[in-house]
Amino acid sequence: MTETLKKGTRVTGADRTKLAADLKKRYSAGESIRSLAASTGRSYGFVHRILSESGVALRGRGGATRGRAKAKA
Repeated sequence: MTETLKKGTRVTGADRTKLAADLKKRYSAGESIRSLAASTGRSYGFVHRILSESGVALRGRGGATRGRAKAKA
């Protein structure tokens, strides 16, 4: 179900289950929530909620860290 959904359309029942399974598989394969949202035409929050409802363990945020704590002498 990689086709773009009409923005604002309710996704319920079997369609929602199918979409959740597809998103879960793609997220588990390493795709980001942002790219999933862009490819489906849905919001970041919608995709995040669907993944959470599906029981997916969400990855932590990426990006730079502030560096290691320095040991006191």
